[in-house]
Amino acid sequence: MLITGEMLIGARAVRGGVAVLRAFDPARGVEIEPAFGGGDRADVALACSLAGNAFDAFRNAPLATRARFLEAIADNILEMGDVLIERANTETGLPKTRIEGERGRTVGQLRLFAALVREGRWLGATLDSSLPDRKPLARPDLRLQKIPVGPVAVFGASNFPLAFSVAGGDTVSAFAAGCPVVVKAHGAHPGTSELVGRAIQRAVIDNGLPEGVFSLLFGAGNEMGEVLVAHPEIKAVGFTGSRRGGLALVDIASKRREPIPVFAEMSSINPFFVLPGALDKRSDEMASALADSIALGVGQFCTNPGLVILLDSPQARTFVESLSVALAKKEEQTMLTPGISAAYRSAIERRSGTRGVEDLAQGVQTGVSCPARPALFATTATDFLASAELEEEIFGPTSLVITCADEAELIGVAEHVEGQLTATLQLEPQDYDLARRLLPTLERKAGRILANGFPTGVEVSHAMVHGGPFPATSDSRSTSVGAGAIERFLRPVCYQDLPVALLPEPLHDDNPLGLWRLRNGKFSLA
Repeated sequence: MLITGEMLIGARAVRGGVAVLRAFDPARGVEIEPAFGGGDRADVALACSLAGNAFDAFRNAPLATRARFLEAIADNILEMGDVLIERANTETGLPKTRIEGERGRTVGQLRLFAALVREGRWLGATLDSSLPDRKPLARPDLRLQKIPVGPVAVFGASNFPLAFSVAGGDTVSAFAAGCPVVVKAHGAHPGTSELVGRAIQRAVIDNGLPEGVFSLLFGAGNEMGEVLVAHPEIKAVGFTGSRRGGLALVDIASKRREPIPVFAEMSSINPFFVLPGALDKRSDEMASALADSIALGVGQFCTNPGLVILLDSPQARTFVESLSVALAKKEEQTMLTPGISAAYRSAIERRSGTRGVEDLAQGVQTGVSCPARPALFATTATDFLASAELEEEIFGPTSLVITCADEAELIGVAEHVEGQLTATLQLEPQDYDLARRLLPTLERKAGRILANGFPTGVEVSHAMVHGGPFPATSDSRSTSVGAGAIERFLRPVCYQDLPVALLPEPLHDDNPLGLWRLRNGKFSLA
């Protein structure tokens, strides 16, 4: 499939005229053709207007049509074959095997949401029968279902060119809910974005859906994103990126005449607690696996274990030494963009010069373009608690070991850290008492708690939570991965005494869609 450098606004391909953008090959350090035309306010307005016009038709399309639409996107992505893999590899520097795995995840989540749409439980269909003889007042007939909120603005992420970008979790869950989507592509992989955008555009056409169900915009700088979030047709926002960027969008959305929710995944350092029993039983094995997790994907995961917290002891010191040796053997690798690489190296320099911080290990220099050299640091709980700078996320292959004098200090560190996507406990049965004391804190701090695992890697499933208290996300009640992500783009509507002929199908007495419903307080297929 040919990459043209055009935006996709509804059914059209539009050449933006504001700025010329080019992708960059971080592995070779060169720009890539073709040039992409950046859009302007008029392009944003057109995309949003088309989305608004498409909303009622799209949300009222049969559930089977919506499911087939999601499956068609998956099929179209697979149909591109190596063209997509090679372009994503060139634009990101990520290995082809990683891109292939991410394509599988992207296709898998499209099919998961297609199945979810057909099943219909997310509609929350609820029927409370009238009670005309109830005293002192009769109860009316009450029926509830959830409907989509409206057009959604989605911002592609830098670190997942497929699974968190144009056809990523935000877009797919919004489509599943019945919301049209306007995507602002990430500048790090515009060619990949166009290819996936064309796969979606073709699925819209082939399934007879209104053209405004999907648009893809390109733009340099922040202005286009700001204009998009401020547009009155947009009713919610999905974002993955920096805390600064996420909070800027939250601020814009909150100051609109009609404030709207922004579901922003922003900043997480994912504390990793190594308890004494685990150290006694599997110290070396755990150190090697943790080094792998820190360096995985050049540390460019939002679930990278950025804090390692343990009680001071001879076993702990042996573990830290093993971790240092393992990480020192890791080679520097190419990051996604020159800007991300420069930010990582600058942050490492600042941390190395921070009072109370010890440099434990540096990885092997290889001379690659856009480099990130793995790094490990150490500090005490006392110094960590006294320095807000040590709690800042460093996006890349690094972690900070925090040594605690006793259990009270370890729990104090857990209480001190901000909201997180994940918290990990490495433990054995003899650690359960300490784990029980930690768990209430971790439940308040994190969206996902792992035992004897590693946080890098997020399963796309019904039970997954990829979210957490601020600053991990801007709304701790939501997840951006898994079936629960659909809930972000739904709202409840109650119908009181509405004639049966006017009720939505999911609320008809004969249950024509065969949904599980809550009827008079009991779940049934009746």
